[in-house]
Parts: sequence; C-alpha cells; structure tokens
Amino acid sequence: MRSKTPKMAAPVDLELKKAFSELQVKMIDTQQKVKLADLQIEQLTHVQKHAKLTHAEINTLSDDTRTYEGVGRMFILQSKDDITQQLKIKQKTAEGKIKELEQKKVYLERSVKEAEDNIREMLLSRRAQ
Repeated sequence: MRSKTPKMAAPVDLELKKAFSELQVKMIDTQQKVKLADLQIEQLTHVQKHAKLTHAEINTLSDDTRTYEGVGRMFILQSKDDITQQLKIKQKTAEGKIKELEQKKVYLERSVKEAEDNIREMLLSRRAQ
C-alpha cells in the first residue's frame, strides 16, 4: 500500500488564488475609476464648449445690449463685461479640472496595466511549477 503524504501545493494554491482575486478586484475597481474619469472629462468638455460658444455669441453683441444671467428660476441684469468674465473663469476652471482628470486617468491606466502584468506573472509562474 502506498502511504498518503500531504501535498504542499494546497497552501500555495490558496495563496495564489487569494492574490489573484485581490489583483482582479483591484483591476476591476481601477477600470471603473477610469470610466468615471472619462465621463467627467466628457462632461467638463461639454461645459467648456458651452461657455466658449456663449462667450463668442456675447462678444457679437453691442456694448449697450442688456444682458441677463440665469440664477435659479430668475434672471439678473448683468453687465456684458461681468458675464464675459464669468464665462472665462468657467472655461479656465473646466480646463484645469480636465487636465487634472487626464493625469489621474493616466495614473489609473498605468495601474491597470501593472495589475494585468502581475496577473500574467502569477499565471506564468503557476504554469512553470
């Protein structure tokens, strides 16, 4: 009769499965953050474009034209200069946030790639055993 000796591979397999699942969760979470950053960039680009178009239209108006700013459900009389200044600020703010989000997105994409590489390494090392 053969004696049954416990195999040492079982603890290694459990550690490998645990590490693999952790990397997989991290990768999925990071991919979701990348998608969220894409959506935010798209929204901010829309805001920036809207402000730019509004600014261009307001510049075509004569200086004595009465301009109003929408606040909630009412409109407040504002000078043309005030409105153009607010639109410029809106554009610059959106531009800054877009740059921030793009940097964050690059970092997240790099993180996803690293997680994928780690998963591949784990699988290759497992096959090599």
